[in-house]
Amino acid sequence: MLGSVVLFVRDLERCVDFYRELLLMKVTVRSATATLLVGTDDVQLYLRDVGANAEHFVGSVGVQYVVWVAAGFDDLRRCERVLKGWSSHIASTARTSGGFSLVEGRDPSGIPVVVVYPGADQVTRREILSRIYA
Repeated sequence: MLGSVVLFVRDLERCVDFYRELLLMKVTVRSATATLLVGTDDVQLYLRDVGANAEHFVGSVGVQYVVWVAAGFDDLRRCERVLKGWSSHIASTARTSGGFSLVEGRDPSGIPVVVVYPGADQVTRREILSRIYA
């Protein structure tokens, strides 16, 4: 089971606001350059400010993005509205693939964000998500 994600960001305060709204997480620890957010499922998201000029190399070795799971279909639609509100929404509507729906966008640092419903614990994935190759 995944316990924590560490994400380097360009603007800590904007990203804290974004992930709190999108993932309904609460700030539990804060410093001048990092913040720990915790979700209702106890998943932890560490945000670390690395400055406005930091780069994220897509296609390089390492984690490219995290796929988050919405609490339900209504929550997935809420996430879609949040992404649209932050002007980071990529897909015009949630799309379905292999028995689950997803929405995607980018956070304030430009990092891809994907939210799905239902999770892999409810619907077995039978194909590789095409987003993996994009």
